[in-house]
Parts: sequence; structure tokens; C-alpha cells
Amino acid sequence: MPTHDQPGSTLPRRQLGRALREAREGVGFTLEQAAREMEMSKTALIRLEKGHNEKVRVRDVEGFGRLYELDAGRIEALKALAEQTSTRSWWQRARHLIKPGFDTYLGLEVGADHLHIYQPLIIPGLLQTAEYARAIERPRPLEPRDTPEDLERRVDLRLRRTAILTRQRNPTTAEFIVHEGALHTAVGSPAIMAAQCRHMADMSTRANITIRILPFLAGFPGDWNPVLPYIILDFPASSREFGAEPPVVHTETTIGTMFFEDAEDVGVYRDIHHSLQSAALPTQASRDLLRQVARRYER
Repeated sequence: MPTHDQPGSTLPRRQLGRALREAREGVGFTLEQAAREMEMSKTALIRLEKGHNEKVRVRDVEGFGRLYELDAGRIEALKALAEQTSTRSWWQRARHLIKPGFDTYLGLEVGADHLHIYQPLIIPGLLQTAEYARAIERPRPLEPRDTPEDLERRVDLRLRRTAILTRQRNPTTAEFIVHEGALHTAVGSPAIMAAQCRHMADMSTRANITIRILPFLAGFPGDWNPVLPYIILDFPASSREFGAEPPVVHTETTIGTMFFEDAEDVGVYRDIHHSLQSAALPTQASRDLLRQVARRYER
């Protein structure tokens, strides 16, 4: 099981798929041609190139490498990536408790080196205290088979994610824009909300974390209104052979998740983020507001 300093299996799968797709296109093979040569279905090859296969056979990767006329060094590098794809991530045992698609996001989150997060509704998961998370994860009427142990495992899952921000070696850089309304949406008791606001203020003093509050008075900045929650993930250049994984935008709905990978779509979200940045309070003013709201809850 990987430690918090190690990327999960999702990122190697995506890197491998991207490298195989680029190699296929480099020799002019269509999906149909490559799939036929490798005696697999077109759908299976599409899943492989998109990084959706949880298990990738090393011999298949070697076969693709030879089909695409790659040199021996490149094939060995691809085989090494394929071996990483089978690594079990720390959240795998709790997959049945995770929304569809969110395990894919977790695999990307642990491999990202920079996150831009906007949350207008609740406190972002990476900033939640245990009591706030527990109040969010209260027993769900739509999941009557939930046990108290399941609830605690969901809370633990939320809290373990935060290690990417607080680990000593290479902590992830994260910029949060949180709408002021999330601070005034009572989750649990006033004491829970007070502690949550103070926790955010304290987290914002870390060098790798920026937290800015979008005030009520800002209205709806920019031309995209209203803006739903999103996370922009940027990745480091993990190896000389494969370079950096292209950025991804993750959005979450009540029943599932969506990913936007097209460069134009990612660019739109960066424009949205810049608009929200321009309307949000500065970091110190945001920290002061968080502590002010905490005092109100305490009273």
C-alpha cells in the first residue's frame, strides 16, 4: 500500500495510456488497426489509452511497443509504468463507500502538485475538521445499510486526504476560494462551525496553502454564473521520458463526478478562477473574516 508521499495508481495509468496513444498516432495506426493487430476490441484499447484499466498486462504493453516500433529503452519505461498500475491505493478498501468516479479523482489528487479549488456550498474536503466531516457524513437515508463503522470510515477517508497538504516532504500547493455562504451554512453545532473556521484560518498560515473568501458583496463575478464547485489539478513532470500529465478539471454533482481534460475546457476554468480571484478577499482579510465568524459562532 503506498504512503501519502507516493502517487496512487491512477496517474501511472493515465501516463501509460497517453504514451501508447501518442506512439500509435506517431506510426499512423488507427484505433481499429491497432486493436486488430493486438487481437483486442476497440473498446478495450480506448479504455487502455484513457487510463481506465485497473490492471494492465506487461506483455500487452511490450506487444504495443513492438507494434509501434519503439526502441527497447522506451518499451522498458512503458513496462515499468504498467507495473505501477497494479499498485493498490490506500483508499481501495473503502471503494464501496465512495461516490462513483471519486476514486479516480483521489488517484489524481495524490499525484498533483498544484490544486485550484472553488467551493461555494460547503467547506472543501481537504480543509474539513473531523467533527465537521462527521456531521456531513451523518447516516444517509438513501443508504439504509450504512453502519456506524461505515460513517467513521468515510470520515477517516476525508481526513487522510489532508496528508497531501501537511506532509513534510513535497506538500501539495493548494489555493482555495470558498464562498462566504459556506461559512454561514451551519453544519452540526455552532461549536463545530467555530472550530472549523478557526482550523481554516490556521491552515491558511501554511506556506503551501492559500485560502481566500469570496464575499457576499462580490455577487456573481465574471460571465459564468452561477459557478459550481470545481478543482483544477496540475501535475509535475514525473519523469524525463513522459513529462507532465496534462491538467484536469474535476467537478462533482450530487450523484457522481465529471472530468474535463480538453485544453480548451481547462482554459475556460482557468479564466473562471481568475475572475473569482479578482473578486475574492485578500489572504489576510480572509483569515480575519474566518476568525471573526468563529467568534460569532462561539457567542
